[in-house]
Amino acid sequence: MGVIADAVADGVLPGRVWFYGNYHCNLVCAYCLTESGPRSPQRRLTAEQLVRMAEQAAALGFTELGVTGGEPFLVRDLPATLGRLASILPTVVLTNATLFGDRLLAELAPLAALPLSVQISLDAPDPDVNDELRGPENFAKVIDAVPKLVGLGFRVRIATTVPGERLDAEDHERLCTLHRSLGVPDDDHLVRPVVRRGRAEDTGGAIAFTPDDVAPELTITADGAFWSPFGPTVRDGRLATDLLVSRQTDPLERPAHLLLRLVEGRPRGDDARIGIR
Repeated sequence: MGVIADAVADGVLPGRVWFYGNYHCNLVCAYCLTESGPRSPQRRLTAEQLVRMAEQAAALGFTELGVTGGEPFLVRDLPATLGRLASILPTVVLTNATLFGDRLLAELAPLAALPLSVQISLDAPDPDVNDELRGPENFAKVIDAVPKLVGLGFRVRIATTVPGERLDAEDHERLCTLHRSLGVPDDDHLVRPVVRRGRAEDTGGAIAFTPDDVAPELTITADGAFWSPFGPTVRDGRLATDLLVSRQTDPLERPAHLLLRLVEGRPRGDDARIGIR
């Protein structure tokens, strides 16, 4: 085993590598870390870049991949790319689930046999509350998409992002009742706080964090490699670089070793309190 593989096996480094496949989005969420929206620069990683770095991640000893954005499914060839990624390592893709029409579902259907999970954002059990944060008709589109994906055989996760440290107990139970009815078990429901970065810097209830609060998951973007998926955020059009590890991302070995150097000496184990999962 190599140095990175040993670090992953020992719990010094998490096993997952994240890719920001793109930065543009069809929604303008109130708390978006990356100020994504229809007019945002795409700043894409190409399919070939993603596959090449996934192969390198596997060779180094990483064990999982994550793809986020922006809205990843705005990239037309994403289903084919996800198939290639999930053939290399188990993969999770984060999405707002607003684009799952018949064509996209048909393209995704053959991938259900692969280790590919779909994580969907749903922030409230009430359409008006959810849509105020995320955009018109978002709730209805999520409720339509989730059972279709479950029916195809995908593991679907629900991610709820809320101001403050926790979701109101009554809303939490109502949301859990809803996702259970859609075929998503409790183990695949993640509730996380709004992080005070990007658009959320001025959001009430958003929490600040330091690198010690988040798992050091190697995160690759078109702009470089970062400490965490919470790192490459955007505010007033400017990319945050406080959690930048390296501008060089290829070969992946370089930022991986730089990240390992930064985390050596930290307590081992699951000591981070904010995570994407």
